[in-house]
Amino acid sequence: MICLHFHTAGESHGKALTALLEGIPAGLGLDVARDVDPELARRQRGYGRGRRMQIEKDHVELLSGVRLGETLGSPISMVIRNRDWENWT
Repeated sequence: MICLHFHTAGESHGKALTALLEGIPAGLGLDVARDVDPELARRQRGYGRGRRMQIEKDHVELLSGVRLGETLGSPISMVIRNRDWENWT
């Protein structure tokens, strides 16, 4: 049985959100545009979301744990940068 651990850090109006995903086995295909970005787009359509949420586009950047579209078995670290961060400071 695979045991997954998911850790996050950051605030919604901060510079970025970061995440660390542990427990993903090596050799799995992972394409950000196909597997992750569509899930982030679901956030824009959530109940009670304002107009601002509909125009913001999130994109995840994988920092480690994936090479050439395949998981390595090591923790996967990722970041979602807040491009509008300077307007909140």
